[in-house]
Amino acid sequence: MTGPNPLPAPSAALAKVFTHIADNQDSFVQRVMDYVRHPSISAQNIGIREVAALLVAMLEKLGFAAETIPTAGHPMVLGRWDKAPGAPTVLLYGHYDVQPPDPLEAWVSPPFEPAIRDGRIYARGIGDNKGQHFAQLLAIESHLAVHGRLPCNVIFLLEGEEEIGSPRIADFVAEHRDKLKADFVVTADGPLHESGTPTICYGVRGMASFELRVRHAGRDLHSGNFGGVAPNPIWTLVHLLGTMKNAAGEITIDGLADAVIPPTANELAAAARLPLDLDTVKAELGLDRLDVPAGRGYYERLMFHPTLTINGLHGGYGGPGTKTVLPHEAFAKCDIRLVEAMTPADVLAKVAAHVKRHAPEVEFLPGNGMLPSKTPLESPYGETIRRAIQIAQGITPLEYPAVGGSLPDYVFTKTLGIPAFVVPYANADEANHAPNENLKLDCFVNGIRTGAALLDQLGRQEG
Repeated sequence: MTGPNPLPAPSAALAKVFTHIADNQDSFVQRVMDYVRHPSISAQNIGIREVAALLVAMLEKLGFAAETIPTAGHPMVLGRWDKAPGAPTVLLYGHYDVQPPDPLEAWVSPPFEPAIRDGRIYARGIGDNKGQHFAQLLAIESHLAVHGRLPCNVIFLLEGEEEIGSPRIADFVAEHRDKLKADFVVTADGPLHESGTPTICYGVRGMASFELRVRHAGRDLHSGNFGGVAPNPIWTLVHLLGTMKNAAGEITIDGLADAVIPPTANELAAAARLPLDLDTVKAELGLDRLDVPAGRGYYERLMFHPTLTINGLHGGYGGPGTKTVLPHEAFAKCDIRLVEAMTPADVLAKVAAHVKRHAPEVEFLPGNGMLPSKTPLESPYGETIRRAIQIAQGITPLEYPAVGGSLPDYVFTKTLGIPAFVVPYANADEANHAPNENLKLDCFVNGIRTGAALLDQLGRQEG
């Protein structure tokens, strides 16, 4: 029996595209395996330019105006299909670089010799991100094969440095904004919810990293001869860090959160709707409690609040047994996750002022930063994506106002000023960045179908 809100059905035009996808599924699987055979390891500059050229050839074959655009590092691949006047334009972002495959001995089959086992393709880059953006390419190809045209305009931007932190994408987007004019951005990357339910992510947290260093004596000292005489640099850092976050879990750096925009009622409601088995999460992580403050919700912690993390605190002796040493130097590495509308520059300036005020003998070394990104839940393109997933996969997606990690989505929302969404196609256990990275065959096909449905939905809107 049909429920009160039945899921939308595909249009007649899209149904034909779905038939084409089903008829060509085996060929599509073989082709994505051929694609990921080509290494493109950005950290080691292996195969980057060869894969960029391969992508340009693929896009040109589909009728795109395509090119590689040099940067100070690895090139960007840009393709445009703008033959649908009056229709919206979607920018599809992805990355063609992959992580190094090490340790090689942990792979069941070689990382660049794709293999199918138990309904999954195993290869480096199959989930992150080659298989996912290749699914988008096949969605475009399927529309063209059936109808000879696309229902909307498409820009493809594929980066070659995402796996090394996207160091040049901000300058690239700012310089080439005229070539990137679109109504919104979709990134197919990352995993589905662990239940297998598709997701739409509307935002990401930003990040600012820094290091604290302190030296007192000119060498390590005997803790008996000089304890109580020479200051201990580890204690200096411990006391300083204690002024930055208290036992209640509150960050106490003056003004740090002044710029934070609180979550809206809709965002809080969306977070509350996300499924959660907290006992299972704690068991899998080996935890008996969550961090303080205790009353804060699980997803609220990840989406709406900045964090201060001590990544490492180093100094003195750490070997076996006892060494009664009073160390002469110590350092700490930290990161702060940022929420809308914090900026790395403002945050690092406030941390520097805090250090100067509380421990002027400690050296403050600012590190890398990335802005947060936020797209309102009320964006009409969110509804477009939701309908596309419902049509393609027969299920309503989960919607995340933000995720806890950091991605360079700010180049779209802040530099280009357009909405940006992350719509993963890969299974939750894809093992990206790890040995035996994999992509379920049904996830790959659902990705193609979802990409095709999105184009169809956009063709029914005015640009």
